[in-house]
Amino acid sequence: MPCPFLGSLNQAFVRNYGTSLMKKYGNYCPIISRGFRSLGQDETKCPFIQQNSIVSEAPKEMTEDIVEQIQPYKYEKFFNEQISAKKRDYSYRVFRKVSRLAAEGVYPQALEGAENRQVTVWCANDYLGASRHPVVQDAAISAIKSYGTGAGGTRNIAGNSQMTEKLEGEIAKLHNKPAALIFSSCFVANDATLSTLAKILPDCIVYSDAGNHASMIQGIRNSRAPKHIFRHNDPNHLRELLSKSPAGVPKLVVFETVHSMSGAICPLEEMCNIAHEYGALTFVDEVHAVGLYGKHGAGIGEERGVQHLIDIVSGTLGKAYGNVGGYIAGSSLLIDTVRSLAPGFIFTTALPPPVLAGSLAAIRLLASEEGRNLRSKHQAIVRYFKLSLLVAGLPQLPSVSHIVPVPIKGADKVALVAESLMKRGHYVQAINYPTVARGEERLRFAPGPYHTPEMVDSLVTALIESFHENNINFDQFMVNGACRECSMEYKVDIAQDELFKFPMQVA
Repeated sequence: MPCPFLGSLNQAFVRNYGTSLMKKYGNYCPIISRGFRSLGQDETKCPFIQQNSIVSEAPKEMTEDIVEQIQPYKYEKFFNEQISAKKRDYSYRVFRKVSRLAAEGVYPQALEGAENRQVTVWCANDYLGASRHPVVQDAAISAIKSYGTGAGGTRNIAGNSQMTEKLEGEIAKLHNKPAALIFSSCFVANDATLSTLAKILPDCIVYSDAGNHASMIQGIRNSRAPKHIFRHNDPNHLRELLSKSPAGVPKLVVFETVHSMSGAICPLEEMCNIAHEYGALTFVDEVHAVGLYGKHGAGIGEERGVQHLIDIVSGTLGKAYGNVGGYIAGSSLLIDTVRSLAPGFIFTTALPPPVLAGSLAAIRLLASEEGRNLRSKHQAIVRYFKLSLLVAGLPQLPSVSHIVPVPIKGADKVALVAESLMKRGHYVQAINYPTVARGEERLRFAPGPYHTPEMVDSLVTALIESFHENNINFDQFMVNGACRECSMEYKVDIAQDELFKFPMQVA
């Protein structure tokens, strides 16, 4: 029996508009609606459907609104490939479970692994042990009791505490600058300051040292200002590049004093003078120098008497000062400009009260006579360690600072030596790409004033054993405790006397 509804319509009309009719009225037909629910079953008896073979093979018009399901991107597969590639080339970072101890008599040791095995730490940037000094601890504890643990938000929203202003005033005084500004980290300080200044200064050109830290590189990149790279610590190349720059255009010369991975120290005065000769501002990172050099611990600028040549100095509260955070210091207008325009400052939660109080106490401590004693003992143990490596024939990069790099080429080799040292009770992290270039892998040692000559001797012995264990050759000067050339027994009495020249004033 023909469909009474479709039979009353013109067949040409049905052929042209059948799809629309089915969509709009099909659910009213008991036969068709039953057929849609049980597509392909014999109970579908509608003569229109059977005659036009709609069930067996639907025309294109009937399926035009059916969307083919697209498989989502395989994110986890991509992430797995990235991590696998890092593991294959030995650049995958393994964070050791190391809890540094602060108590008198155990520092600079730590508890390592699930077994809480005690090891000696050689790679922390808490260079002078300020993080565990009782004066610093007491200041932080007192601030927690008085003001709580958190800042409550950005300085614009939560308010500008008196401790914040005191700390910025102390930093400005330390560097002989009119003003200072603190950030959540020195990475943020460098990034926010450089990206802001190089962006707002009209047609600014940046001249960046090839060895600059990632934070400065990131800030320069974010500014999108044109840049030129000069060879690491090479004032002649800097002059060559600046001499080609257009006159009257704003310029920034960006470099650091103590290089974190090589221990090299820049020719600060010469580089600042060249920058100023061509009308550039100097941005100098003193992160690995503040607290450690100069009469009051202001860094290489103070030690060499050239603080006035540095237009903008950046530093950290998280290394020698034993807390967390970063800062810049400079002219009042420059600091106010960064404060007013830098998103990395404006939209970041302020440093919490215990960090502010602890940092203020640490800066004052290291500017005092006790700080000078700590620095002297620190430099003495560094010299002892360098000499011990030399006599043992172990490799070391030429460093004039407190950072002692021991090169071990190959990410796999440096990781194996670090693991061998850990088994012998000495923790030092393997340094590989991207912190250093491939082929320039190393162990980076940072002995401090609380390391003893006996600890150094134990470490050097462990290093020799680790090199042998992993089939790494080195030019061994010592054989059974004596010089291989003249058989004279090795002793460093002068250096040991120097180590105990300055009494420690820690309760």
